Amino acid sequence: MINKSLLAYLILLLLGGPPATLAGDTLPPPRQVSPHVWAWIGPLGPPSRDNGGYRMNLGFIVGSRGIVVVDTGYTPAMARAMLAHIRRVSDLPILFAINTNSQPHRFMGNTVFKRAGVVLVAHPLERARMDRLSGQYLAAIERILALETDSLALPALPERLVSEGLDIDLGEVKVRVRHHGPSHTPASLVVHVPQDGVVFAGDILYSGRLLAVLRDSSVRGWIRTFGTLREYGSATFIPGHGEPGPLAAFEFPTLSYLQALHTYMTRMVDEGVDVQDAIAGMDQRAWAHLANYAQLAGRNASWAYLEAEAASFE
Repeated sequence: MINKSLLAYLILLLLGGPPATLAGDTLPPPRQVSPHVWAWIGPLGPPSRDNGGYRMNLGFIVGSRGIVVVDTGYTPAMARAMLAHIRRVSDLPILFAINTNSQPHRFMGNTVFKRAGVVLVAHPLERARMDRLSGQYLAAIERILALETDSLALPALPERLVSEGLDIDLGEVKVRVRHHGPSHTPASLVVHVPQDGVVFAGDILYSGRLLAVLRDSSVRGWIRTFGTLREYGSATFIPGHGEPGPLAAFEFPTLSYLQALHTYMTRMVDEGVDVQDAIAGMDQRAWAHLANYAQLAGRNASWAYLEAEAASFE
């Protein structure tokens, strides 16, 4: 049975939709992706004062007994905006908030949800990385958003740790949380809504912008992890950045790019080419149309080379 808040929201849509933003929001209204799934599909590009850090995809799942949130945003203000929009859709209790990884835009809003009585969920390796890097993230966020120094507090860390999987029954819909392997970060979680055929893949998948290889990324692992997503068949995937679509939509911007990095840098290491020459010699122009290419292409090549070099000593 549809709840009254959801009915009111649907009526608003039929009448031309809700206002573009709520007062003070850092977020637009979420998009309904399927009967039980809503998502914010963020713009591309880096975080800035103008976008308030909103440049990622976030979401939530509504059943007949409760709600699951997927990632909590870049700041407490963004998390509060998420809560306000969720309450326009449903007044059911929010049971869990899944931090799909330990990048700042996935968990820096945790405290807002924790105070609302929500159980925070993450993989233990991601929680450890959050604990290690939260202070650095805070300083960067304050600088990027031109906030006063020490105006933000360290976020709450997840208390429910999921190494393999977690099944959540929301009543008329079930949610499956799974770990598939290392990728952008050491142990991302994937959130699957089987009834709707929707998968929140987090930063395992990118489209529209160049993916980011980090110090803690695994290019080899990321390629393997991408392959495991094929088990979801014809599902609609909501990536960490970019538009939702079938897995095939992410083959070129994610998988092919990772394969190109891995293959080229492994060969460079095998041939004894130094890192600077290897970076300069890699032709990444096929992906030059993607957002953030200028900022990330060289850095990605550098980390891919160092990973290949380390693997040569295994």
